[in-house]
Amino acid sequence: MAHFSGEDEVMLQAMLRQLFQSVKEKITGAPSLECAEEILLHLEETDENFHNYEFVKYLRQHICNTLGSMIEEEMGKWTSDQNQDEDFGYDTVVQHVTKRTQESKEYKEMMHSLKNIMMVVVESMINKFEEDEMRSQERQKKIQKEKSNSYCTDNCSDSDSSFNQSYKFCQGKLQLILDQLDPGQPKEDRILKFYAQTFTLSPLHMTKEIYTSLAKYLKLYFLSRENHIPTLSAGIDISNPNVICLLKKVRLLNEYQKEAPSFWIRHPEKYMEEIVENTLSLLSVKHDQSHLVSQKILDPIYFFALVDTKAVWFKKWMHAYYSRTAVLRLLEKKYKSLITTAVQQCVQYFELCEAMKADEILGHSKHCGNKQKTFYYSGQELQYIYFIHSLCLLGRLLIYTQGRRLFPIKLKNRKDLVSLTDLLVLFTQLICYSPSCPKMTSAAHLDNYSPASMVTEVLRILCDQKECAIECLYNNTVIEALLQPIHNLMKGTKTAPNCSETALIHIADILARIASVEEGLTLLLYGENMNSSDEKSPTGAHIIAQFSKKLLDEDISIFSGSEMLPMVKGAFISVCRQIYGTCEGLQVLIPYSLHESIAKAWKKTRLLSERIPTPVKCSDSVSSVSQESQNIMAWEENLLDDLLNFAATPKGLLFLHRTGAINECVTFMFNRYAKKLQISRHKKFGYGVLVAQVASTAAGAIALQSSGFINGLITELWSNLECGRDDVRVTHPRSTPVDPIDRSCQKSFLALVNLLPYPAVYELVGNQDLPNKAEYSLREVPTCVIDIIDRLIILNSEAKIRSLFNYEQSHIFGLRLLSVVCCDLDTLLLLEAQYQVSEMLLNAQKENILETSESHRDFIIDGLSVERNHVLVRINFIGGPMERILPPRVLEKGDDPYPWPMFSSYPLPNCYLSEVTRNADLKNDSDLGKLLLRFKMSDKQTEWIENCRRQFCKMMKAKPDIISGSALLELLEKFVLHLSESASECYFPSVEYTATDANVKNESLSSVQQLGIKMTVRYGKFLSLLKDSAENDLTLVLKHCERFLKQQQASIKSALLCLQGTYAGHDWFVSSLFMIMLGDKEKTLRFLQHFSRLLTSAFLWLPRLHISRYLATDTIESGIHPVYFCSTHYIEMLLKVEVPLVFSAFHMSGFAPSQICLQWITQCFWNYLDWIEICHYIATCVFLGPDYQVYLCIAIFKHLQQDILQHTQTQDLQVFLKEEALHGFRVSDYLEYMEILEQNYRPVVLRDMRNIRVQST
Repeated sequence: MAHFSGEDEVMLQAMLRQLFQSVKEKITGAPSLECAEEILLHLEETDENFHNYEFVKYLRQHICNTLGSMIEEEMGKWTSDQNQDEDFGYDTVVQHVTKRTQESKEYKEMMHSLKNIMMVVVESMINKFEEDEMRSQERQKKIQKEKSNSYCTDNCSDSDSSFNQSYKFCQGKLQLILDQLDPGQPKEDRILKFYAQTFTLSPLHMTKEIYTSLAKYLKLYFLSRENHIPTLSAGIDISNPNVICLLKKVRLLNEYQKEAPSFWIRHPEKYMEEIVENTLSLLSVKHDQSHLVSQKILDPIYFFALVDTKAVWFKKWMHAYYSRTAVLRLLEKKYKSLITTAVQQCVQYFELCEAMKADEILGHSKHCGNKQKTFYYSGQELQYIYFIHSLCLLGRLLIYTQGRRLFPIKLKNRKDLVSLTDLLVLFTQLICYSPSCPKMTSAAHLDNYSPASMVTEVLRILCDQKECAIECLYNNTVIEALLQPIHNLMKGTKTAPNCSETALIHIADILARIASVEEGLTLLLYGENMNSSDEKSPTGAHIIAQFSKKLLDEDISIFSGSEMLPMVKGAFISVCRQIYGTCEGLQVLIPYSLHESIAKAWKKTRLLSERIPTPVKCSDSVSSVSQESQNIMAWEENLLDDLLNFAATPKGLLFLHRTGAINECVTFMFNRYAKKLQISRHKKFGYGVLVAQVASTAAGAIALQSSGFINGLITELWSNLECGRDDVRVTHPRSTPVDPIDRSCQKSFLALVNLLPYPAVYELVGNQDLPNKAEYSLREVPTCVIDIIDRLIILNSEAKIRSLFNYEQSHIFGLRLLSVVCCDLDTLLLLEAQYQVSEMLLNAQKENILETSESHRDFIIDGLSVERNHVLVRINFIGGPMERILPPRVLEKGDDPYPWPMFSSYPLPNCYLSEVTRNADLKNDSDLGKLLLRFKMSDKQTEWIENCRRQFCKMMKAKPDIISGSALLELLEKFVLHLSESASECYFPSVEYTATDANVKNESLSSVQQLGIKMTVRYGKFLSLLKDSAENDLTLVLKHCERFLKQQQASIKSALLCLQGTYAGHDWFVSSLFMIMLGDKEKTLRFLQHFSRLLTSAFLWLPRLHISRYLATDTIESGIHPVYFCSTHYIEMLLKVEVPLVFSAFHMSGFAPSQICLQWITQCFWNYLDWIEICHYIATCVFLGPDYQVYLCIAIFKHLQQDILQHTQTQDLQVFLKEEALHGFRVSDYLEYMEILEQNYRPVVLRDMRNIRVQST
């Protein structure tokens, strides 16, 4: 290209003309030069003919000739240099070669040469264009010549471009604007109109100049003493022509301020910075303050506040990082006075509020409610408008980290600096001290401009920004300022002359938002110093609870008879709800018995709603009665919602049951669920956790059924599984499901899993037969759990199969559900006892056999047979992760897709059981010998117990396998015997028991217990712990236990099935102990008698406290076990602190940790841990204390954290936790971690466990 001839120049001009001719329409339609450039830069993306243009072909060939060989060389060099073990993608190679090429000398020389050539070509084209233009101008009039010579050029650019950024403003547009102006209008109006039109039609660099000129003009206008600018005392008459003109100019600037952020990011940064700086410079203008305040001349900020009271312009400028950075930088370096005056205005307004009485200060806010507004703003009104503008500006500023760094700020006539905390305290005080708008003010205006509402809105925004809230709001000083009016009201004094119910509602709103976030809740519960021993001043949670209780009990006379009292009550109970809806919050609020106060208020309100007279037609009182009834009903629903939120925690659910309102609360929940309403304003997730908690108790299950919740859920499931809308099916036939459970049914499946822990199953299914109808209508929809079992699980007749549209899919759904619910061994035994589930499955497998010859039979392998095989193995074999092998549910690739043996009769193939290696008895071990030796010493009882525990921990960490077999038997036996002889260690009184085998021989056990005995003996024999004769001995042990515990049971009448007789499930602890004792009946019974005196027995041996007289009557009537309302309550509480990600995962999955923990503990971790780990769990709780039950579950969740997070993503957490054994978990591995938990939490956890006997209302 060094030899650039004239012919080359002509050729390039022709190429460029062709290019511009092709894109002429696109360029001429562009509103500005910058837009035209953008079109050309992105032409390859938008023009399909781009690569056919001669100019593009020319450029491509030129680059190829100049750089082609170098590029090929670089690619070869890059490929050879890379290691063979690392596979680099195509994109990586391209990026590398492109970078090297652009850095090369050849590339720079090519660009320089090309730029010079193009400059010559373009300059030649411009000259030719100008010559043509001059000829055209000569034929026009003089004015036309002047117009055609008018060019708008701007040689400023942030990009490295060789082209001049000259831009010829659309010919005729300026003249057109001038021509359209009315000569009859005043000169000022015409100028303003010209400015406005130019703003609309000009490109940004022109509008920037126009904006700058107008801003500078206004700045000079306000600084000039010749202009008659109104004073503060005189106010503003907006009917005055001079004021009108000034306001129009300000409004024009403000409109552009609000529009500019939508497009200035597409332009060079200096344009935006110039607009920002000119604006801040104008707003910072201050007049000489030497004269009196009353004679103060109004600054520009007052006029801006008039046209944009809520500082919308500032909100828009701060929204994007692009402009926010410039604004904050300029505020910090040059215009901090703008922030200072805003803070000063807020301080002055507050001082005015303090100094003046309500009737005198109403003038500040009366403009917000005066419907017949005059055209005059008084000085007080202007001050108030400026205050609102300052408040909104500061509120937006505080959201951002750089904005907060502008504080502290120095104010005039104030020694101390104003810090962030000072400003937030000022805001909270403004809520209480600022006046309310007059009563006749419309709600819309009141919400928009009343000072309390404005401040509350600012604080709400700050609360919603977590980082900002932590820095600004979450400290004792701000919380104390919020609580100060409540303090004063409880003392019987008013906070201020103007502290109203509305102000209290605003305060409650902010407190509720603070309490809904973990950091804020912690601050309210414990203050800033959680470990401080100073208990003289109660924390925020205590004050809020006390005040709420007083409001509910109507113990505060100041608000008696107020129409807004229910709203105040509701607002503060909403704050309490955020607190008692968490385990740690409920613990703090227990002393206030808020559930009783709320229930009392609800019962009173319900009576009122029943007494409301029926409106009579044509009566004047119809509207008033109707309004009254609506208010009462709303208040009643609010109280039910408050009660329902107690069910968010295990202990809270116990309190809810004690109120007697559980049925109404669950019905209320179902009504909201059916209407697709949010569960609560501050709740992040849906109803899943609440349903899981409620279903974990017998009373909750009955409430769910009576409310229609279960019916609704099953109907929705059936619709997704079997029905579907007919009109949709015609046009869009349902696709064949790929997953065993179709995605449309997954939500219903998980909801059913949540609904069906054993307490719920027993209440909903216990003692009920299956319908087993001879014929089922195709339109017959299941409505209850029994129907689901009958129609989807136990398909033992042709009628049931024919009644299903999607037999295979629906039956697989039922089998999957059966697999999950039968992981709870009590549920398995119940279904087996009532419906012979195993027999049904075996018969179905038998029908799935294909007889290939007389001697050989093959099973048909399909989805159903594989699923049934999995369920049969799961429900017939007991064992931990290393003790049994569950067949997969998926087929393998290859010739043998399913190598696992199927069966249709007993016994089951042994290939599903692992070979158990028994640990040798190591009773001669030195450490074990030391521990056994200690049982012979009894100098100081307390010291002896601690020494034993220390030695046990040492053994568990170093040689955990020693603690098994006969060694474990001896350890437990001797340790429990010594504990039972110590009065300080005994929790329950001694009970004399003299029954013999002959006395109990004729007593009967439930069918569930009988099947449980068979299951235990099978497991014991597999582990080589029990002999064939063990079944009779275990039967006698369980009969003795039932009689022994019956002596300690209270007499109770209840509609709950679980309270009508003996313990509803199997006694898994006694079965485990019987196996530990190697099937020795006498040792087992002797141990249990001693063990029953210890507190640990209440939490390990669940039947121990079944309708026990040691519990409070209302606790017995609830049917809720202390393991649920105490152990699992603390598991959830500690989980939130120790493994927060897992806690969040549970809430996101709509599942409660308490439900799975209750299942684990109830069945002593059978099927979840290997036998030696079950022994270690029992030994750990016996030796170290019942609170280790809590710590062990926390350790398990910590162990499972990654799996839990993964299954939260795949939306099957419930199924994973119930079906999967705890792979890789060993008690000994986590003993040190559990010891740390003991140090941190034992005082609280163990104290509460000891209080189970007295936790009554």
